[in-house]
Amino acid sequence: MIVPALPDFFACDAPPAWRALDFISDLHLSEALPRTFAAWRQHLLDTDADAVFILGDLFELWVGDDARTEGFAARCVAVLTEAARRRTVAFMVGNRDFLVGQAMRRQAGFVGLPDPTLLGAFGRRIVLTHGDALCLADHDYQAFRRQVRSPAWQAEFLARPLAERFETARGLRQASAQRRRFDGDAALDVDAAEALRWLHARGAAAMVHGHTHRPRSHELAPGVQRHVLSDWDLDDTQAPRAEVLRLTAAGFARMLPHGA
Repeated sequence: MIVPALPDFFACDAPPAWRALDFISDLHLSEALPRTFAAWRQHLLDTDADAVFILGDLFELWVGDDARTEGFAARCVAVLTEAARRRTVAFMVGNRDFLVGQAMRRQAGFVGLPDPTLLGAFGRRIVLTHGDALCLADHDYQAFRRQVRSPAWQAEFLARPLAERFETARGLRQASAQRRRFDGDAALDVDAAEALRWLHARGAAAMVHGHTHRPRSHELAPGVQRHVLSDWDLDDTQAPRAEVLRLTAAGFARMLPHGA
């Protein structure tokens, strides 16, 4: 097997004054999930954390920043803008919202995080990633990811009419949802050996990621862990879920969103 090249890591350090950082991902916000949106809004505006790191798939669909001024998207932008006035909000794109761009960042005021990012906080070195780039056994998805992350593909897609982009994105979402019914498929999980290689390469002892919707903390090696974030769906009456991973000087802890 050909070993992929290590990615470039963006580096950032938490200010010494910070006391708590919240990590969330995979909320898949849409008009169809009003309870999930309400819980996200309350946590983002009222958490006592110094910063909230959103590690991808905040939105179910994002077809370009020109859609941000209308309807549900505009409501989300308003929440992000208000939250960014109160605390640091950092945003890393995922596989559903990889088209979030500079216009959105400028308007909402959040910090854009490249994937992966090496975070320094409380004397720890932590790799942050959405997680999809590490699902190496899913060859079809990796080929698709390379295609849609290319500047040429994105320029061609963004040149299409907005309605056409929404229709294309809905089709891709349905295909993805069909595949995710097979929760036992190892191809849909992160390659543990590659995750460990990333961590060793940057001298980090922890990784935080989403994407797989399988919240759990795994020991990859003695003293080395990856923490998988929960997806959110409080509109699912059979299995409602929403979880925040918090980091303090004492370490990582899982908690309910503020007010839940």
